[in-house]
Amino acid sequence: MAQFDTMRSAAGARAAEIDAGLRAHMNKVYGTMSVGTFITFVAAWALSNLAVTADPSGASAMIGEGKYLTSFGNAIYMSPLKWVIMFAPLAFIFGFGAAANRMPAAGVQLLFYAFATVMGLSLSSIFLIYTGQSIIQVFLVTSIAFAGLSLYGYVTKKDLSGMGTFLMMGLIGLIVAMVVNLFLQSGAMTFAISVIGVLIFAGLTAYDTQKIKTTYLEMAHSGDQEWLGKAAIMGALSLYLDFINMFMFLLQLLGNRE
Repeated sequence: MAQFDTMRSAAGARAAEIDAGLRAHMNKVYGTMSVGTFITFVAAWALSNLAVTADPSGASAMIGEGKYLTSFGNAIYMSPLKWVIMFAPLAFIFGFGAAANRMPAAGVQLLFYAFATVMGLSLSSIFLIYTGQSIIQVFLVTSIAFAGLSLYGYVTKKDLSGMGTFLMMGLIGLIVAMVVNLFLQSGAMTFAISVIGVLIFAGLTAYDTQKIKTTYLEMAHSGDQEWLGKAAIMGALSLYLDFINMFMFLLQLLGNRE
């Protein structure tokens, strides 16, 4: 009986240790993601501010009431350089996984922050297209929706793994539709893409959160802190992408243009 009590006590202590470790792991995921999101919006705002002036003398174009593009802004948004800035995050993300495998956790974290900065530069034009008030409002709406969806993914007992394949297929279809609409420039198609995009990334938020939790529980027994550190950063990257994409699609639906 004493041996049974000892085993039960040891099992309870191990379960409590894993539970505490999971909370610390998720805190690191959300903390890293939040810092990355902050860096993105600061970088976007800073670049857009450098590109815009209230002084019409020497300005290249008027982009809104009392807003003009500077020569720097013209080089960024009106030259072939805009395509480099636009697609730089895509090139970055393709190499992220391979680079992360060869780097220590601290290096992967710096790489994530560098990616967040590049993403911010790519998204800077939203401050030229949409009003600042609508950007803030949509950001708050996205934050509330993201928090609820991520919480659901964390606490639900339902297995969401089957949903992942369906969502990834939907994401591929969405990307194809977006490429096609670059040539069609259809307003109705843009609206449909935005609605479907919000739904897909809402689902991915819950799915990715559960996947991060499940991965930790499966690997916690290994005690490989370096691997777990990298897993937290990669989890932060997944949720960061879910948040940014959901924000952008909601902004297309709800944002007020300049």
